[in-house]
Amino acid sequence: MASLTIGAFARASRLSAKALRLYDELGLLRPARVDPVSGYRFYEPAQLERARLVAWLRRLGMPLARIKAVCDAPGPEAAAAVAEYWRRVEADNAARRELAAFLVQHLSGKDEAMPTGPLAITYAARTDRGLVRAVNQDRAFAGDRVLAVADGFGDDGAAASSVAIDALRELDSAGDLLNVMADAGRQAGTAVRALDQDGGTTLTALLWSGSRLGLVHIGDSRAYLLRDGALFQITHDHTVVQSLVDEGRLTEDEVASHPQRAILLQALTRDGEPEPDVALRDVHAGDRYLLCSDGLHTVLDTDTLRTALSTIPSPHQAVERLVDMANQAGGPDNISCVVADISAAG
Repeated sequence: MASLTIGAFARASRLSAKALRLYDELGLLRPARVDPVSGYRFYEPAQLERARLVAWLRRLGMPLARIKAVCDAPGPEAAAAVAEYWRRVEADNAARRELAAFLVQHLSGKDEAMPTGPLAITYAARTDRGLVRAVNQDRAFAGDRVLAVADGFGDDGAAASSVAIDALRELDSAGDLLNVMADAGRQAGTAVRALDQDGGTTLTALLWSGSRLGLVHIGDSRAYLLRDGALFQITHDHTVVQSLVDEGRLTEDEVASHPQRAILLQALTRDGEPEPDVALRDVHAGDRYLLCSDGLHTVLDTDTLRTALSTIPSPHQAVERLVDMANQAGGPDNISCVVADISAAG
């Protein structure tokens, strides 16, 4: 079959001539030949398969750099790359849905009633190497305004978790709290990227405003709320297994034994600029919050956490006991936790 002009190839591939010229410049879809005199581009019919794949991937919203990697990869690797990309998209959409739901409630004036009296916060933090890992790459921090846990990974994970938390230490709760938390996530990401090292970190943090808590979260560290004896996970894990649970392809009971349970879909690293989840939490006197790395929540199930948090009186005693319990369960990973209590001031 004869070569196709750029116009004919555009019609056959359902790509515009303008897009084809851009893909040529980027090395994504080169023409088979270019006329040395006229500069006209000509394509071979065999290139239609790649062109159509590019068009399909663009419809998914995939960035061009990622599309090139998918097109250049063997079939199974390309399929895996598309599946991973779509898991990330769905995780991002889940976070946006949660934010949209909050905004609808907030803007319609249906927020929960604000507390009528002043509230106070007490807190404690502890981090521990565990019984298996050679070093502790976790970091935990608790201060008058900021509570945070970060779980570093990779060769330089300890540095990544440290700079992520350092970026939040001086957060000011003045202004729109939701925007403050979004900025906090970006600042932490910038600090990790500036290291330019082989490592990354999760981050889960709360900012106390005196009447509300702002939340920023990325990765598989978690935040829980104990209220009226019930324990609620208030963060969403950015992991492969959680995406499979969300899709109905995996049950919660199957997560612990899944071979990909530790693979993150989102974290703070030197590559990319992910948008951490942000949210606001109305607080009640009597609330207790737990922030923890996966070294705690993967070895202590929800019922165990609820019982411990319900029965141990002070935040300091709680973090000590929780870390001890994780080590008694084998301590296979670094362990970090922060416990904070909300009470009536006075």
